Amino acid sequence: MEILIFIGVALGALLAVIFIRALLFRPYPQPVVQPFSVEVNGKRATDNLAKMIRCKTVSYLDTSLEDEAEFEKFRVLLRDCYPLVHKYCSQQRIGRTGLLYHWQGKGNDKPTVYMAHYDVVPAEEDAWEQPPFAGVITDGRLWGRGTLDTKGTLCGIMEGAEHLLAQGFVPENDIYLSFSGDEETNGASAAEIVDYLGAKGIKPHMVLDEGGAIVQGAVPGVKEKCALVGTGEKGKLHLKFTVKSKGGHASSPPPRTPVGNLARAICAVENKPFRFHMAGPAREMFDILGRHAGFGLRLVFANLRLFGPLLNLAAKKLGGEINSLVRTTVAFTKMKASSTVNVFPASASVEADVRMMEGDTKDSVIAALNKRIGNAAVEIAAVNVIEVRPFSATGTEPWLRLAEGISQVWPGTLVSPYMMLACTDSRHFTKICPNVLRFCAMELSAEERKMIHGSNERIPLGKIETTVKFFICMMLKS
Repeated sequence: MEILIFIGVALGALLAVIFIRALLFRPYPQPVVQPFSVEVNGKRATDNLAKMIRCKTVSYLDTSLEDEAEFEKFRVLLRDCYPLVHKYCSQQRIGRTGLLYHWQGKGNDKPTVYMAHYDVVPAEEDAWEQPPFAGVITDGRLWGRGTLDTKGTLCGIMEGAEHLLAQGFVPENDIYLSFSGDEETNGASAAEIVDYLGAKGIKPHMVLDEGGAIVQGAVPGVKEKCALVGTGEKGKLHLKFTVKSKGGHASSPPPRTPVGNLARAICAVENKPFRFHMAGPAREMFDILGRHAGFGLRLVFANLRLFGPLLNLAAKKLGGEINSLVRTTVAFTKMKASSTVNVFPASASVEADVRMMEGDTKDSVIAALNKRIGNAAVEIAAVNVIEVRPFSATGTEPWLRLAEGISQVWPGTLVSPYMMLACTDSRHFTKICPNVLRFCAMELSAEERKMIHGSNERIPLGKIETTVKFFICMMLKS
């Protein structure tokens, strides 16, 4: 009886703590800022972005497939569209596709780097309602591959600089504009720009690249618009799983075929996801945004240590972005076996895209996968590796500067750190800058986010103008 009383008292105390923590889990005070207003030439920005879209700067791992003339056409276009930037900012071509502009400020102690890339992924033209490289403007939207990823951002940066240079503006600190044409293929141009700056002793105070956007529904139960700023990103690992055989006629199969071995391996991996782990950016995101959820969900967010297993279970079942935020993920995407139905291949393979959480490395991931598969016939090799890079802190001057700029351009928006699930060129800058932030300067609906790398990518004309305003706002603070 005494034991039951003790358990009841302990349970009651636990429930009291859970409820009290939820009651105290209230939104952080929002800073009061003056909305930013500036008149920009929206038509010019739209026309220039349309011209950029018409440059078919599609990048491929096999660079022989690229049309270098289209890349050069884009670089010439920048000179034609932005004469003041090219008059007052020094420019350099670095690496195969890198472009670096230096806008000299009153001082050089705390330089800022604004980044974008001008290469795009291929487009299956038959799946588009408008041609992906025609720069069609219809129904208040500009259609084309790169409008969102990231020629739209590059246009905003260049338009912002051109606007301010026309007014004779000189930034307080040096500004660098860093663009690459091989980001989509994890090319070396951005890394070479970083090496160039590092060799000159230039250490940026802040780097701003593509990343999170202004979204709704990022966290369950949170209705407000949220600006998700990537303070870190997951690593990327391209793995190839191979099973070799002696080949032979399919009329007399062995007990386990190469494809069968691979199928069992895939199931073994998918049936046992990697461990639940919430990195700093994700934990901060749930802390900041979770305070705006209804009371039921605040009970969970205020007591994540206790409800972590529940979140883990929900993430496993739902998959998608929430699951990717809390574990290393493995996505099997490519298979190869026999080209003839009645012949066993000498080798069968499947490839996977692995996105690594902090604490995981190439070696630890491969070891964990071998343990899950438990079959020596399945060989695992790394084709390409991007290890997890250091995260950036919040509360720093660059973070506060960016948060203020977002709040001024999009009033009432909550600003939160975020763990980037994809890789960006900005990871290279972590070698020389502690404040690398990732924000695409756009408000994107769920539908628009799916257009990135998908079909019918397009941008409302008003968002082009707002992106320009944002970069003007930020450059005035640089």
